Amino acid sequence: MALEFDLTPKYSEKVVEGEGGEYRSWSSTQLPILSHTKVGAGRLLLHPRGFALPHYADSPKVGFVLQGNNGVAGMVLANEPKEVVLKLKKGDLIPVPLGAVSWWFNDGDSDSNDDLEIVFLGDTSQAHFPGNITYFFIAGGGSMLGGFSTDFVKKAFGMDTNEEANKLVKSQNGVLVIKLDDTKTLPKPKQNEPNNNNLVYNNLEQCLKIESGFWSKVTKSQFPFLGEVGLCANHIRVEANAMTSPVYTCDSSTQVIYVVSGGGMIQVVGFNGKLVLESEIKAGHLVIVPRSFVVSMMAGHEGLECFSIITTPEPVIQNLAGKTSLMEALSCEVLQVSLNVTPDFQQNFISKMRLTSNSIISPP
Repeated sequence: MALEFDLTPKYSEKVVEGEGGEYRSWSSTQLPILSHTKVGAGRLLLHPRGFALPHYADSPKVGFVLQGNNGVAGMVLANEPKEVVLKLKKGDLIPVPLGAVSWWFNDGDSDSNDDLEIVFLGDTSQAHFPGNITYFFIAGGGSMLGGFSTDFVKKAFGMDTNEEANKLVKSQNGVLVIKLDDTKTLPKPKQNEPNNNNLVYNNLEQCLKIESGFWSKVTKSQFPFLGEVGLCANHIRVEANAMTSPVYTCDSSTQVIYVVSGGGMIQVVGFNGKLVLESEIKAGHLVIVPRSFVVSMMAGHEGLECFSIITTPEPVIQNLAGKTSLMEALSCEVLQVSLNVTPDFQQNFISKMRLTSNSIISPP
């Protein structure tokens, strides 16, 4: 009996909200396909002066900056002795490897409305609860240090009194996101810091402009640091009423799609050629495409912009339509007998496909 998957697009749910911003996520309870495909996602919104406290997670992930040009991220990679501080702006892609400790800050003016928003898509195959990214905090309410007894904290950090130990772990009672006043300062990225180029990749600057949109596929070949999280990233913009070519992954990878802006329709075909999803998609929706399932999206009148990950660093993707597609590769004779059509119809069909479809986006 074939497995049945509910692939209905879902909005994120609020986890924490405060003066500094909020964190939202998609849970496997809300979206069971997450646990089956072992992927996870969350969204961080920081108001000006909003600060996400230092933390690490049980899953590697990729962050994509949806909005804001005053972002700052600090990261301490596993087995690295020094914190790296990075500048972030809209369109930036930043991998966060397993075990890395990171913090996030909106360095915008407190009187401005320039929010910093980042979506995180990750691989939860090694997570405590597959389908969910679990965070562990270094400071604040619920921090890891706060769970130890006073005696342990005092001994570990060389404190003289219980009062000092309690001050160390209990002075900050904010959870996940706080707001800093204007008197507080944080490290700033150094000018012309090479680490920014090595650890951050801007999709908008590197995208390939094509007919009816743009497309950026980022693998570890283009961006070596992405290999640290074992994922591939895609950023695509489809103009009004155009559509993406039907595609599927040839390996065991899953695709996680986040709708950045605009909207349209999505169709996914699964086992036995069954249409398992036909749905409207809007900005803020998350859609999971299981391995080997075929997916295609059609933009609405506002166009459609999506960011996605595939759960392998070098995915093998096959198009069903277009100039470099499977239909183009198969011989004329095989197509004719497989589709049960005449040679004239087959030749007409292929010539029309070549004229109207490139390998990525079909125009209106």
